[in-house]
Amino acid sequence: MLKIFICEDDKIEKERLEKIIKNILIIENYDMDIELSTNDPFKIIDYLKSISVSGLYFLDVNLHSKINGIQLAEKIREFDPRGFIVFITTHAEMSYLTFLYKVEAMDYIIKDNYNNVAQRIRDCIINSNSRYTCKSPTIQEVFSIRVNDKIINVDFNDIIFFETSSTIHKITLHSTSRLIEFYGKMKEVENMLSDNFCRCHNSFIINKNKIKEIDKKNRIVYMINDEECLISTRGIKKLLSK
Repeated sequence: MLKIFICEDDKIEKERLEKIIKNILIIENYDMDIELSTNDPFKIIDYLKSISVSGLYFLDVNLHSKINGIQLAEKIREFDPRGFIVFITTHAEMSYLTFLYKVEAMDYIIKDNYNNVAQRIRDCIINSNSRYTCKSPTIQEVFSIRVNDKIINVDFNDIIFFETSSTIHKITLHSTSRLIEFYGKMKEVENMLSDNFCRCHNSFIINKNKIKEIDKKNRIVYMINDEECLISTRGIKKLLSK
C-alpha cells in the first residue's frame, strides 16, 4: 500500500488538507490511507527510521521548526528514495530550493485558491498511484488484487505467504501488516509472482525471503511472523534447489 504523510504546521490548513485527500481517496476508491499527519517534521523522520515504506508526502515548506519542509524532504529521500514528494505552500519564492537540495519533487503547489489546490492534489494522487503500481523494474513490484470494487496493491517484499482459504475458491494473503482474502486460483497467483516465491505445497505459496526455519522432518516451514506453512516432499526439494 502507498502510504500518505502530511506535514503542515497550521492546524486549520492541516485539517483542510486531510479532508481534501480523504475525499479524493473515496472518490477514486484507491487502496491508500493517511498514515501520519503531523506538524512535527521529526515525527515523520522517526517513523521512516522505524519501518520501510513507499510514501506520498504532502509537505509545507515553512514548518516553524528546526528544519523546513525542503530539508525534511531531503531526509525523506534517505529512507524512501522512490517516494513521491509534493510541496504545498504560500512561499512560491522558495521553489528554487527543491533544485538546490535535489529532492525531485512531484509538484510545488501554491495555496492560491481552494479549487486549484484540490485539483493539483488529486492529480498528484492519481499520478503517484499509477507510477507505484507500474511493473517497471525500477519501481518496486506489487501484487494487485481486486476485492469487491477496490483494487488493493501489496509490495512483493511485504508478502509473507499465500494459502488456500477455508472459504471455497478463496485465497488468503498474509503480509507483514494485514490479511487479505480474495477470490482466485493458486496457479494463477503463482504465475503472477517473482522467483522469490515458491509453491511448496498445494495449499501454500511462500516468500523465500520471509522464511525463518525449515523443519524437513515434519515438513513445516516457519515464517518470520511465526506462522507455519505446510511443505510437501516435492516442495522441500523444490525449495532447497532454489
